Amino acid sequence: MRTTRSTPTTRRRFLSIAALTVTAGSAAAACGPALGGGPGRTTTLRYQGSTGQVTPPELAQDLGYLGDVKLDWAGDTTSGPQDIQSAATGQIDFGGAFNGAVVKLQAAGAPLTSVIGYYGSDRESYQGFFVPDGSPVAHPRDFIGKKVGMNTLGAHAEAVLDLYLQRNGLTAGDIGKVEPLVVPPITTEQSLRQKQIDVGVLGGIFREKAQAAGGLRKVFSDHDFLGAFTGGTYVFRDDFVKRNPETVRAFTAGVAKAIEWSRTTPRDQVIARFTKIVRARGRNESADALKYWKSYGVAGKGGVIAEREFTTWITWLEQRGQIPRGRVRPGGLYTNEFNPYAAGGSRA
Repeated sequence: MRTTRSTPTTRRRFLSIAALTVTAGSAAAACGPALGGGPGRTTTLRYQGSTGQVTPPELAQDLGYLGDVKLDWAGDTTSGPQDIQSAATGQIDFGGAFNGAVVKLQAAGAPLTSVIGYYGSDRESYQGFFVPDGSPVAHPRDFIGKKVGMNTLGAHAEAVLDLYLQRNGLTAGDIGKVEPLVVPPITTEQSLRQKQIDVGVLGGIFREKAQAAGGLRKVFSDHDFLGAFTGGTYVFRDDFVKRNPETVRAFTAGVAKAIEWSRTTPRDQVIARFTKIVRARGRNESADALKYWKSYGVAGKGGVIAEREFTTWITWLEQRGQIPRGRVRPGGLYTNEFNPYAAGGSRA
């Protein structure tokens, strides 16, 4: 194994970006040893973080699970697609994104492989579609003509919304009348309460914070609709994996162990650890929202990847005409070979 709705214009723009990414990635790969720290094994991994949050690799490093592998923070990512494009071009060594975005970039020729799941949806951690109390939006057809705020387009939230509407009988024409808008997660709650958008997608600590304040109602969530699943994976460039298999193995094993630590450790202790990490790293960010954290939402034990976590989005992208039918095979997108939980990677 290895900023408007996605209209044809937007799709062409994404594919153009993907093509540029692939070209740059190929050029970077041609540089050989310059990427990945020379012909020997590198022990430093460049990556992007998220403001006010602790990612599984950051937790793994703090817990000492990465061994002699060190993380080198290159800044914060603006979105999953941006993160994996940066990995493809060699600006960073690994990136993470919604699996549909991974499929799309790989379909465009990017030499990337997913090695471990890092976020998903379960009973505690999910992406919910919220409206203010008193909103008329309660059923799928009520979304027609409404503005839906989400963190990025062409990724997790838009894919879930499209599938939800499609499977509830809306035509392509109906779905085209729904207007997804980019709204940063940190301001989605405010935009929703001020009626700048009709529906807001909220997840993780941002959802918990908004719900604690009251006045909002959930229409549906990805977990209600699809059950528990891993939504995103970390990817490495294929040339990096070839030169540094033991580094990728150490990273994957450490992240897997950190995910399981977060499941089995009392929540208050996990939050305390997160808070310590954020306060110590000096990035001029607040740790206040961490008190609402509940779960990474990863479905597979230790982040083991299941095939269905790609096939769902491959089918969606094929139906939208964003990738050619039959071009992408899920078995060529990911590998569990570096994950020590793979032999017994049962669903959580």
